[in-house]
Amino acid sequence: MNCPFCGEKDTRVLDSRPSEMKIRRRRECGVCHKRFTTYEAVELPMLTVEKKDGSIQPFDRNKLMAGIFSAIKKRPVTALQVQAIVDAVEERYGCEMRTSLKTTEIGNIVMEQLKNIDPVAYIRFASVYQDFSDVAGFINAVSELGEA
Repeated sequence: MNCPFCGEKDTRVLDSRPSEMKIRRRRECGVCHKRFTTYEAVELPMLTVEKKDGSIQPFDRNKLMAGIFSAIKKRPVTALQVQAIVDAVEERYGCEMRTSLKTTEIGNIVMEQLKNIDPVAYIRFASVYQDFSDVAGFINAVSELGEA
Protein backbone atom coordinates (compact mmCIF):
# COMPACT_ATOMS: atom_id res chain seq x y z
CA MET A 1 0.00 0.00 0.00
CA ASN A 2 1.46 3.36 -1.03
CA CYS A 3 1.44 6.25 1.43
CA PRO A 4 -1.02 8.92 0.20
CA PHE A 5 1.25 11.66 1.59
CA CYS A 6 4.72 10.78 0.28
CA GLY A 7 4.06 7.83 -2.05
CA GLU A 8 6.36 5.47 -0.14
CA LYS A 9 5.56 1.75 -0.42
CA ASP A 10 6.84 0.99 3.09
CA THR A 11 3.69 1.12 5.24
CA ARG A 12 2.67 -1.05 8.16
CA VAL A 13 -0.70 -2.01 9.60
CA LEU A 14 -1.27 -0.70 13.13
CA ASP A 15 -4.83 -1.92 13.65
CA SER A 16 -7.43 -4.01 11.78
CA ARG A 17 -11.13 -4.34 12.53
CA PRO A 18 -14.30 -5.27 10.67
CA SER A 19 -16.50 -2.40 9.48
CA GLU A 20 -19.68 -2.81 7.40
CA MET A 21 -18.71 -5.85 5.30
CA LYS A 22 -15.19 -4.44 4.96
CA ILE A 23 -11.99 -4.56 6.95
CA ARG A 24 -10.77 -1.21 8.23
CA ARG A 25 -6.98 -0.97 8.50
CA ARG A 26 -5.12 1.84 10.23
CA ARG A 27 -1.68 2.21 8.63
CA GLU A 28 1.50 4.20 9.22
CA CYS A 29 4.11 5.22 6.66
CA GLY A 30 7.61 3.97 7.44
CA VAL A 31 9.23 7.12 5.98
CA CYS A 32 7.07 10.17 6.82
CA HIS A 33 5.36 8.45 9.82
CA LYS A 34 1.94 9.84 8.89
CA ARG A 35 -1.10 7.66 9.54
CA PHE A 36 -3.99 6.87 7.22
CA THR A 37 -6.93 4.48 6.96
CA THR A 38 -7.68 1.96 4.23
CA TYR A 39 -10.67 -0.32 3.70
CA GLU A 40 -10.44 -3.82 2.30
CA ALA A 41 -13.48 -5.55 0.81
CA VAL A 42 -14.07 -8.86 -0.90
CA GLU A 43 -14.52 -8.35 -4.61
CA LEU A 44 -17.72 -10.03 -5.71
CA PRO A 45 -18.22 -11.13 -9.31
CA MET A 46 -20.02 -8.68 -11.58
CA LEU A 47 -23.65 -9.71 -11.74
CA THR A 48 -25.65 -9.61 -14.95
CA VAL A 49 -29.41 -9.90 -15.18
CA GLU A 50 -31.31 -11.77 -17.85
CA LYS A 51 -34.55 -9.91 -18.53
CA LYS A 52 -37.85 -11.56 -19.47
CA ASP A 53 -37.28 -10.64 -23.15
CA GLY A 54 -33.91 -12.45 -23.13
CA SER A 55 -31.73 -9.34 -23.10
CA ILE A 56 -28.87 -9.13 -20.60
CA GLN A 57 -28.00 -6.07 -18.52
CA PRO A 58 -25.56 -5.43 -15.69
CA PHE A 59 -27.14 -5.68 -12.22
CA ASP A 60 -28.08 -2.19 -11.10
CA ARG A 61 -28.48 -1.88 -7.35
CA ASN A 62 -30.08 1.57 -7.67
CA LYS A 63 -32.67 0.35 -10.15
CA LEU A 64 -33.73 -2.44 -7.79
CA MET A 65 -33.89 -0.01 -4.87
CA ALA A 66 -36.05 2.37 -6.92
CA GLY A 67 -38.49 -0.46 -7.69
CA ILE A 68 -38.74 -1.39 -4.05
CA PHE A 69 -39.13 2.26 -2.98
CA SER A 70 -42.10 2.63 -5.33
CA ALA A 71 -43.75 -0.36 -3.62
CA ILE A 72 -43.16 0.95 -0.10
CA LYS A 73 -44.33 4.50 -0.71
CA LYS A 74 -46.22 5.76 2.37
CA ARG A 75 -45.61 2.46 4.17
CA PRO A 76 -43.73 1.92 7.46
CA VAL A 77 -40.65 0.47 5.75
CA THR A 78 -37.30 2.16 6.31
CA ALA A 79 -34.54 2.86 3.82
CA LEU A 80 -32.30 0.55 5.87
CA GLN A 81 -34.75 -2.30 5.36
CA VAL A 82 -34.75 -1.65 1.61
CA GLN A 83 -30.97 -1.60 1.61
CA ALA A 84 -30.96 -4.90 3.52
CA ILE A 85 -33.19 -6.48 0.86
CA VAL A 86 -30.85 -5.39 -1.94
CA ASP A 87 -27.85 -6.53 0.12
CA ALA A 88 -29.52 -9.93 0.53
CA VAL A 89 -29.86 -10.26 -3.25
CA GLU A 90 -26.22 -9.32 -3.86
CA GLU A 91 -24.90 -11.48 -1.03
CA ARG A 92 -26.90 -14.52 -2.02
CA TYR A 93 -25.59 -14.59 -5.56
CA GLY A 94 -22.16 -13.22 -4.69
CA CYS A 95 -21.60 -16.04 -2.18
CA GLU A 96 -22.63 -18.55 -4.84
CA MET A 97 -20.12 -16.82 -7.17
CA ARG A 98 -22.78 -16.66 -9.87
CA THR A 99 -22.41 -14.04 -12.55
CA SER A 100 -25.80 -14.31 -14.23
CA LEU A 101 -29.28 -14.35 -12.75
CA LYS A 102 -32.82 -13.92 -13.98
CA THR A 103 -35.25 -11.17 -13.06
CA THR A 104 -37.60 -13.85 -11.72
CA GLU A 105 -34.98 -14.92 -9.17
CA ILE A 106 -34.45 -11.34 -8.01
CA GLY A 107 -38.18 -10.68 -7.85
CA ASN A 108 -38.82 -13.81 -5.80
CA ILE A 109 -36.20 -12.84 -3.21
CA VAL A 110 -37.57 -9.30 -2.94
CA MET A 111 -41.15 -10.57 -2.60
CA GLU A 112 -40.08 -13.07 0.07
CA GLN A 113 -38.39 -10.30 2.06
CA LEU A 114 -41.27 -7.81 1.63
CA LYS A 115 -43.81 -10.43 2.69
CA ASN A 116 -42.07 -10.56 6.09
CA ILE A 117 -41.73 -6.78 6.41
CA ASP A 118 -44.99 -5.29 5.10
CA PRO A 119 -47.89 -7.14 3.40
CA VAL A 120 -49.12 -4.07 1.51
CA ALA A 121 -45.68 -3.39 0.06
CA TYR A 122 -45.50 -7.06 -0.89
CA ILE A 123 -48.79 -6.84 -2.82
CA ARG A 124 -47.71 -3.61 -4.52
CA PHE A 125 -44.39 -5.11 -5.61
CA ALA A 126 -46.07 -8.35 -6.71
CA SER A 127 -48.64 -6.47 -8.79
CA VAL A 128 -45.88 -4.87 -10.86
CA TYR A 129 -43.42 -7.75 -10.82
CA GLN A 130 -45.93 -10.47 -11.67
CA ASP A 131 -47.77 -8.19 -14.12
CA PHE A 132 -51.32 -9.24 -13.18
CA SER A 133 -53.47 -9.30 -16.30
CA ASP A 134 -56.75 -9.70 -14.44
CA VAL A 135 -58.31 -9.41 -11.00
CA ALA A 136 -57.99 -13.17 -10.40
CA GLY A 137 -54.20 -12.97 -10.33
CA PHE A 138 -54.36 -10.15 -7.83
CA ILE A 139 -56.83 -12.08 -5.64
CA ASN A 140 -54.55 -15.15 -5.73
CA ALA A 141 -51.61 -13.06 -4.49
CA VAL A 142 -53.68 -11.63 -1.64
CA SER A 143 -55.00 -15.07 -0.68
CA GLU A 144 -51.43 -16.48 -0.64
CA LEU A 145 -50.52 -13.71 1.75
CA GLY A 146 -53.43 -14.65 4.01
CA GLU A 147 -52.28 -18.29 4.09
CA ALA A 148 -48.75 -17.40 5.20
